[in-house]
Amino acid sequence: MTKTKLLDLIAQHTREILPGLDAHQFVAADRLADLGANSVDRAEIAMLVQESLSISIPRVELFGPKNIGELADLFLQKLDAV
Repeated sequence: MTKTKLLDLIAQHTREILPGLDAHQFVAADRLADLGANSVDRAEIAMLVQESLSISIPRVELFGPKNIGELADLFLQKLDAV
């Protein structure tokens, strides 16, 4: 999977959790908190992406990424390790 496809997947699940973002053009520098996601929303988005990818990442590792680009990088690392 490419980083672009992962960013699209993150954007898709973010729109499911935060319905007001239908017209938003997601970029790697977007921060979920800046888009209106609280901690529960961010956890749910991460969980949905993990389910879509059939992987599991310890929650503590999900606190590191500062934006969706870094989150996509984390998912890519975990996919490569499988």
